[in-house]
Amino acid sequence: MKVLGINGSPRKGGNTEIMMRKVFEPLEKAGIDTELVQIGGKPMRGCTACGKCREMQNGTCVITNDALNDILAKMREADGIVLGSPTYFADVTAEMKALIDRAGYVSKNNGGQLQRKVGVAVAAVRRGGSIHAFDSMNHFFQISGMFIVGSTYWNMCYGREVGEVENDEEGIANMADIGESMAFLLEKLAK
Repeated sequence: MKVLGINGSPRKGGNTEIMMRKVFEPLEKAGIDTELVQIGGKPMRGCTACGKCREMQNGTCVITNDALNDILAKMREADGIVLGSPTYFADVTAEMKALIDRAGYVSKNNGGQLQRKVGVAVAAVRRGGSIHAFDSMNHFFQISGMFIVGSTYWNMCYGREVGEVENDEEGIANMADIGESMAFLLEKLAK
């Protein structure tokens, strides 16, 4: 089994990545392979509503000058997907939104390629607005026909400067719990 993490933060090694790696720890302990892909801070164009993915029916986006098609291929191969984003003005980063729009549209228009995969969303936040960011990622999972893993609280951690999320004991404990819950569900689905 494999879980793909997609980091929407432009800060490599920042709070969002720290949280995602905390989710990965119980997955790896359960023998599940993990991979983290960085999209934040890299070019990721939004959907142009051209409809070519629906017309071509080849499971790809016609825009080829960014990493979307490579990431979408990894998403199709994975059993589970963890989306992570810092909170930017009460929502996800522009790169994460572009990924959600384009991967969602391509998948939906090519037979629902992400159906029945397991999804987890996590949001880093300084103070407020993370629920909307968290909802944006979860709505992507829902419309894609994926199973969303719950936990003990909202999947967010407080922190502004790099590493500050580790001071949010409840948030970090929640990341471990959601990793355990994701491993549990993936193992049940594999039977």
